[in-house]
Amino acid sequence: MLALRLARSTHPLVLLRRLLVAVASGGVGFLLLCTLGHAVGHPAQSRDSALRLLWCLAPLAATVYFAVAVARTDPGTSPPRAGLSAVGLGPARLAALAAVSTAVSCALGSVLALLLFLHLRGGGPGRLPFDGAAAGLLAADQPLPSAAVLTLLSLVPVTAAVASAVALRPRRPKRSGEQSSAPLPPAGLPWGMALVAAGLAVETYASRGVPGAPLPLPGRLDVAPPGVLAGWALTALGLALAGPGLTHLAGRLLQCVRPGAVRLLAGRVLMDEARRIGRPLGVVCAVASAAIATATLPDAASAAPFGPLTGLGAVLMAGCTVATLLMAALEAKHARTATAETLVRMGAPSQTLRTAAALRATAVLTVFTPVTCVLAVLAALPLTS
Repeated sequence: MLALRLARSTHPLVLLRRLLVAVASGGVGFLLLCTLGHAVGHPAQSRDSALRLLWCLAPLAATVYFAVAVARTDPGTSPPRAGLSAVGLGPARLAALAAVSTAVSCALGSVLALLLFLHLRGGGPGRLPFDGAAAGLLAADQPLPSAAVLTLLSLVPVTAAVASAVALRPRRPKRSGEQSSAPLPPAGLPWGMALVAAGLAVETYASRGVPGAPLPLPGRLDVAPPGVLAGWALTALGLALAGPGLTHLAGRLLQCVRPGAVRLLAGRVLMDEARRIGRPLGVVCAVASAAIATATLPDAASAAPFGPLTGLGAVLMAGCTVATLLMAALEAKHARTATAETLVRMGAPSQTLRTAAALRATAVLTVFTPVTCVLAVLAALPLTS
């Protein structure tokens, strides 16, 4: 009931973010149901159905990542703490409230996905939509197992709720003697580079010689064997780990060669926010490099390389990762509100803050754009040679 009361008094932009979470959850739920339809309609192709289900893990992970980012920036699930403990709303209860709100948004999307899936299969009265074009793809002539439907549709709400509760769990406050100074490159940079190298090695090994059996994606783009996509997954994980270090490096570069006050401010802020925005930047870099590499594949030269479901999965991954980056930037902006107000009270012009923000964006693009292009070329090289 408290979650519903908070939702009624929430700002429209916050409700829009929750609606986007529901839409993303609905898209993943629809992909999972289509995979179930393929398994029901093609019982002899169980291996292909299992691989299609594994392919759905990528948009599912992107959606859960986005849902956690929305939960972290949701003011309805993290109101001011003063006096809330007296009524039983301590940090643990607030984390549970965030998990419940996230689960409700994702469950709404799953219900909408089920309704759309049943409508396309011809579950309602009247003729089939789109002249029955989707009937064969969704196995309209076969009954669906209810247990499998409920299990697949509960994946996103349960996973997102658990991830939100873990991300917002109360942490032990630091003692007065402990300092939070960050090291010169954050600790994840070497591990991230190692995972990127391992992913490229796995992709090269999997694609050498005859590519072998391609991964049966729900569309036309199925020229890559499963080992190549596993290498891409390792590369994406490595970029997510290396993102804070690369962002920290961008802040260092801003302060090189006799910096002025504006460059010092921009560099220090970027170094301080490296852990908050670095991982979303790394994930966006991974998705962008995969998109560039995919565009260079031989199958991409055809008129329609993507089927409808493959395109939906790609849109979900790209949209959720970019939206997660925007949520992280919004969270970082709220975190430095007090610093910006202090600078304004000290007489700093607002143009200085805007210039520092532009310098931060330029530094991030300067560091991450070459990394994205190089990784895209290296990822596509084994598949095009």
